[in-house]
Amino acid sequence: MISLRLQKLAFALGHPTCWSALRERIAPAIEHRRILRTLICDRVIDVGANRGQFTLVCRLAMPGVPITAFEPLPSEAAVYQRIHGQVPGVELQPVALGESNGEVALHLSRQPDCSSLLPIGAEQVRLFPHTDEVGTLDVTVRCLDDYSARWSLHTHMLLKLDVQGFELPALRGAIGTLVRCSHVYAECSEVPLYEGQALFPEVSDFLIAQGFRLLKRLNPHVAAGQLIQADYLFGRV
Repeated sequence: MISLRLQKLAFALGHPTCWSALRERIAPAIEHRRILRTLICDRVIDVGANRGQFTLVCRLAMPGVPITAFEPLPSEAAVYQRIHGQVPGVELQPVALGESNGEVALHLSRQPDCSSLLPIGAEQVRLFPHTDEVGTLDVTVRCLDDYSARWSLHTHMLLKLDVQGFELPALRGAIGTLVRCSHVYAECSEVPLYEGQALFPEVSDFLIAQGFRLLKRLNPHVAAGQLIQADYLFGRV
C-alpha cells in the first residue's frame, strides 16, 4: 500500500494549486478531502492551522469558500503566509484561541505541530516519539468570538480544531460563533496526551449541549489495539 505521504505528494504534483506549497515542502491534508467535499459551508475557520495543510485541502475541496485561520507559532505562521498570504478570501490571525484573552506559555514540541498550550505529557512522547517539549514561548490568546464581526452574515460555517488538547477552552470562547456553524470538525484524544486536557467524551458533551450531534469518526489512530485519537465530525441538529 502506498504511504499517505507518497499519496499526498502525488496528489499535490497533479494540482497546480499545491505547487507553491510544495516549494515549502508542504502537501495538502488529503485525508480530509473526501469528507470536506460532502459539506456545504459558507466559511471555514481553521483553528490550529500549522503551516496551512488543512487550509490547502479546503481550497481544493471547497473552492471560493473564505477561510479564517489561527496559528500562534511564528515559524509555522510564516510558512502559512508564504503559501496562502496572497490568496483572496484567506486570512491568518497569528494568535491562539481559548476561553479568555491574555498571554500564555505555548509548550514547544520537537515537532512543531505537536506544540500545545498544555504541558506535553509522558504518554504523548511514548506514543509519538520525538514530540518531547523543548521550550516555551509566550503567545497571545484570544476568544474566537472576538472575531465574530467577520462572519456576522454567515450561517453554515465549518469550525475545524486541531489544538493538541486545548479543544474545550477554545470552544468555550466560541459560544457565539458556534451558533453560526453547521459543522465542527475536531481532533480529540481518547487518552490523556497533554496535562489537563479534556478527552473526547467531555468535548462531545459540550458540543451536544450547544446543539450538535456526532456524525462521523474519521482517521483513527490506534496503538496496541487501543484508540488513541481521531477526527470527529459534528453537525448541528
